[in-house]
Amino acid sequence: MNELLVEDVARGAALGPAPELQPGPRTGVARFFLRRPGLVVSIVFVVLVALAAFWPGLFTNRDPLTGVPEDLFQAPSSAHWFGTDELGRDLFSRVVHGAHLSLKATLIAVAVAFVSGGLLGLLAGFVGGWLDDVLMRVIDVVLSIPALFLSLALVTALGYGTVKVAVAVGIASVASFARVMRAEVLRVRQSVFVEAARACGARWYSVLGRHVLPNALGPVLVLATLEFGLAILSVSSLSFLGYGAPPPAPEWGTLISGGRNYLANAWWLTALPGLTIVATVLATNRIARALDGEWVKQR
Repeated sequence: MNELLVEDVARGAALGPAPELQPGPRTGVARFFLRRPGLVVSIVFVVLVALAAFWPGLFTNRDPLTGVPEDLFQAPSSAHWFGTDELGRDLFSRVVHGAHLSLKATLIAVAVAFVSGGLLGLLAGFVGGWLDDVLMRVIDVVLSIPALFLSLALVTALGYGTVKVAVAVGIASVASFARVMRAEVLRVRQSVFVEAARACGARWYSVLGRHVLPNALGPVLVLATLEFGLAILSVSSLSFLGYGAPPPAPEWGTLISGGRNYLANAWWLTALPGLTIVATVLATNRIARALDGEWVKQR
């Protein structure tokens, strides 16, 4: 009996420890989100803001431009969640419909910065030489100017309006995307698989499109998510200063600007749109941090 036991132990030692059961992909995703409740809340909030931007009727059926004289300066209540303004307009409806204008400007700004900065960084990193030197010196000059001041100067030259504000904010953010894209292209360009593709006789555009660009795009997408929150702040700041859509358009920055004259008796006119902006920026930054962490793990 003892001999049989010794043989079983020896056989088990030879075979090694029993393999552990690996969790499935669904279990791994569930664990990932259960350990990060803040990330889940951020994703849900961003989805709600996106729905409000494209389908405001899901949240309110009130007209954001029509006021009721009997409802002037109503405090937040069950009838008016965010209260009413000086013309009796429902503030919640104006914030919901203002998401369309503010997010449209933000998406345009991020798209302009992503495409323009990505192309400049791709050219500088892949071509190199004098082109890299010239482009990077220009980028250094742009980075030395605060982004908000540069946006203000550009929108003063371009004129007023939501789209012009968005283009100005996007141009002011081009330098950051160019720097990140260039750094990633320089890293990927020295990889073994890129050298192997060149050694096999692949054309430069094939190397660029099939090997360099897909592997360098990840950090730039993470930066785009992070810049989304910064673009919301910049667009709202310029709208607050009066460069966005003219009243009565309910842009978030315009709502805060219009309510600052009534802080003594109607604090909700500035506080609640401001809190909406803060929550949106914090949520997008939380998502960007999670994406950045996952990208670092994969590298």
